[in-house]
Amino acid sequence: MPPSQGSAHPLRLLGVYAALLAVIYALVFFTGDKSPTPKLGIDLQGGTRVTLSARTPDGSKPSQDSLKKAQDIIENRVNGLGVGGSEVVIDGDNIVITVPGDDGQQARALATTAKLYIRPVLQAVPAAGRGATPQTAPGTQPAPAAQPTTPETTQPAAPETTEPAPAPQQRVFPAQQPTQPPTNPGLEPTEESTKEIQAAKALRQSTDQSVQQAALATMDCGKADPLAGNDDPALPLVTCSTDGTEVFLLDKSRIDGQEIKDATSGLNQQQARHEVYLDFKSGGSDAWAALTGEYVYKRVAFVLDSKVVSAPVVQQGPQQGGRTQISGNFTATSAKELANTLKYGSLPLSFQTSEAETVSATLGLSSLKAGLLAGAVGLLVVLLYCLLYYRMLGFVTGLSLVASGFAVYGIMVLLGRWIGFTLDLAGIAGLIIGIGMTADSFVVFFERIKDEMREGRSFRSAAPRGWQRARRTILSGNAVSFIAAAVLYILAVGQVKGFAFTLGLTTILDVVVVFLVTSPLVLLASRTAFWSKPSVNGLGAIQQVARERKAAEAALGKA
Repeated sequence: MPPSQGSAHPLRLLGVYAALLAVIYALVFFTGDKSPTPKLGIDLQGGTRVTLSARTPDGSKPSQDSLKKAQDIIENRVNGLGVGGSEVVIDGDNIVITVPGDDGQQARALATTAKLYIRPVLQAVPAAGRGATPQTAPGTQPAPAAQPTTPETTQPAAPETTEPAPAPQQRVFPAQQPTQPPTNPGLEPTEESTKEIQAAKALRQSTDQSVQQAALATMDCGKADPLAGNDDPALPLVTCSTDGTEVFLLDKSRIDGQEIKDATSGLNQQQARHEVYLDFKSGGSDAWAALTGEYVYKRVAFVLDSKVVSAPVVQQGPQQGGRTQISGNFTATSAKELANTLKYGSLPLSFQTSEAETVSATLGLSSLKAGLLAGAVGLLVVLLYCLLYYRMLGFVTGLSLVASGFAVYGIMVLLGRWIGFTLDLAGIAGLIIGIGMTADSFVVFFERIKDEMREGRSFRSAAPRGWQRARRTILSGNAVSFIAAAVLYILAVGQVKGFAFTLGLTTILDVVVVFLVTSPLVLLASRTAFWSKPSVNGLGAIQQVARERKAAEAALGKA
C-alpha cells in the first residue's frame, strides 16, 4: 500500500492550523467587546430570577395548558434573542424565569404579554397640560407614514404644551412595576387584581362619550397600567403612548397581532432610526388594505399590551402587499426584542412580576473547581501513560491536546459573543469527554504504526502507511460520536443540550487536530534520525518482533 499523498507536506498542514488559531484569536481580541472570557451559565456565574404570577380578567385560576403555552412562547423568545443559559419553568400557578447576570429587566421583557392590536385613532391629547384643546384632526399633525416599505421622513410631533414632556423610555416595553401589596387588605391579591382590571375597563373602555372624555382627562401615564394585556379589542380604549407624552382615544381593534406572519427589525437609513417590519398573513393583508384605504391622512395606532407603540399618519391607501413597519423611540436592542416577541406570538395570559432575586453561583463554582481539578488529574494521567507506553510520541499527544484546548477555548468565547452560548457544568463535562476522545484517536494512529512495523517496515515507512489506515477508523469513530451528539441535542432539553453541543463541537475539532496537527507531527518525527531511535520512540520491542518474524520466515523457507 503506497503512502498517503496527503502526508507530503506536513509543515503546510501545521501552518494551516496555526493560521486557523491566529484567525480565531484575532476575532477574540479585536472584535466585539474584545473580552477573552467565555460566557458562563447560571450555575457558574449566578443569575437573576423573576417570578411571574398569572392574571386572568375574571380572577380565575389559570389552566395548566395556558401556563404550558406561555412557557413555550417565552422559551421561543429566549432562543430568538440568543439569551443563552436561561431557564423557564412552571412552579404551581407561576412561571419562574432565570437569566444569567444581574439584569432583571431582561427577564421581565421576556414575560411581556405582547398582545398587539391595530386601532384607528379617534382623538389624541398631550399627557402634560391636559387642559389643552383635544386634537380631533390628527391628520394635520406631522408623523411617520405607515407605508408598506418605507415611512415618511418626519417623526410624530408632540403637541405644544406649557410643561416639558417626560423623557422617552428608550425601550419598546413599558417599565413593568413589581407586584405591590393590595390596597385593600381584606382582598386576596388575585381579587385585588381583578377589581383593578374591571374598574379600568369600566372607565377606559366605555362606549359612553362623556366617560371617554373623563378618562382622557384623568389618565395618568406615570402609573402602572392594570389593564396591560387585558383590554377588550371589541371596545374603544383610552390609553397612553409608551413614552408617556400622549393620551389616545382609540376605536375598536381592526387587526389582531395573530395576523402577523413574520416580524423583523432593521435600521432605516433615510430616517436614521430603528424600525420593526411586519408581514401580514392573507387575512391581515386584506384587513390592512381596507384600514389604510379608509383612514388616509388619519392616524392609526399600533397598540402593544394596551400601550400605543406608534401612531403614524396613513399617507396613502389602500396599501397592498401586506407589509408595513412600526416606528418609534427604538434602539437596535428594543427593536429586535419587539420583532422577536411579535414573531412568536402573544402570551395567553398576562403576568405580574416580582422583584428580581439574585441566584448564587457558590455551589456551581465549587463544582466547577472540582470538575476542572478532576479533568486536570485525568489529563495528567493520560499524558503519563502515553509517555510510559509510547515514550517520546507521548509528547506529540500532549502538544496535540494543547493545540485542541486553545482552539476549543477561543471558539467558546466567540460562540458566547455571537450566538449567546453559555458554558455551564454540563458543557464542561462534554468538553472533557470530547478531549478524551481526541486522545483515543492518537492511540488508534500509533497502534496502526505498530501494525506496519510488525510487518517489517521502518518507523519512517510505517508512519505514512499507518496514517493511511488509521484515518478511516478515526473518521468512522468520530462520525458515530457526532451523530450521537446531534441526536442528543435535538431530543434533549435544558443543560443536556449544552453537554451535547460541546461534545459535538469537540468531536469536530478532534478530526481537525488529528489531520492538521498530530499526523504532520508524527510524519515529521519519522523523518528524523533522533525520533527513529527505538529508545526514543519506544518501538524497539515491535522492531524486535519484526526481526524474529523475518528470521522465522527465512528459516521456514530454507527448510
